[in-house]
Amino acid sequence: MTGTPDWFGITRRNARSVQTTVGWIFWDPGAVARYEALGVPGPLGYIGARAAPLAPAGPDAVIAAFGSITPFGIRLAFEMVSSAGTSFEALWSARDEAVRAGLEEHAPGIVSPLTELGPALWPVVEQLPMTGRVLAAAHLRMPRAADPVLSGWHAVNVLREWRGDTHWALVVAAGLTGVEASVLHNEWLRYDRDWLPQSRGSSPEEIESAWRSLERKGLAAGGVATDAGLALRQRIEDDSDQLTTLPWELLGAEAAERFAAEFEPPCERLLTRVDETAGTNYQPASRLHPPSGVPPFGSA
Repeated sequence: MTGTPDWFGITRRNARSVQTTVGWIFWDPGAVARYEALGVPGPLGYIGARAAPLAPAGPDAVIAAFGSITPFGIRLAFEMVSSAGTSFEALWSARDEAVRAGLEEHAPGIVSPLTELGPALWPVVEQLPMTGRVLAAAHLRMPRAADPVLSGWHAVNVLREWRGDTHWALVVAAGLTGVEASVLHNEWLRYDRDWLPQSRGSSPEEIESAWRSLERKGLAAGGVATDAGLALRQRIEDDSDQLTTLPWELLGAEAAERFAAEFEPPCERLLTRVDETAGTNYQPASRLHPPSGVPPFGSA
């Protein structure tokens, strides 16, 4: 690479691989089976495993950190963990077992990049400012696996939550609730009406209330997002990438470009796995949006 690196472009490109490296496990049958063996149904197992680092703070803290996931589901996950006689740490370990096995089976090409780049990622995540990034900070405190693949995956997971925390700060600064953000995001993605908030457990009443609020704010009219609403959602996306360039700058342009080149092909396979286990709408942060200008995985 010559000249000044395009950190915004690098960040936007790598954000998709970061999301995909982690997100596929949310619906993986191997993970679901392990959660259910502990007495926790699959969707609640996902919540429990992801919430494990912050679980000691209780469900209200997790609800605040997760943003758009239904509070009812999060509270139910806490109840199920207790009634099943298991623990959030057990769900975390079960998830890690599924990650290790699933990567080998479904995207073996990611094993070497995780092993080789993981040691370089940890000094990066340790330098990231954690003020306001509660979920990322909670993940950072968790013990690191001795297995180099899982250790590298954990580092990527911290990066994912760090960007997510940043994104939700921008959502809140824009005056949006979690359900409003999901409704607006769904419109921006051009999904079937209200698919995204429904997939995150929002009730019809909550979704209708969000639409009314968006209309009062001039962000929707006649049951669709206005130009102002779509522009706000695009600005949130752009600002999320602009405010999360730091990890890649700390990693350095050469390593950041290597991350893109080596993670994108196996992430294509992981995204196909999501298509198979959940559906083609799921994991929207990995899906290309027309104005993004980001190439498909492995095309550049």
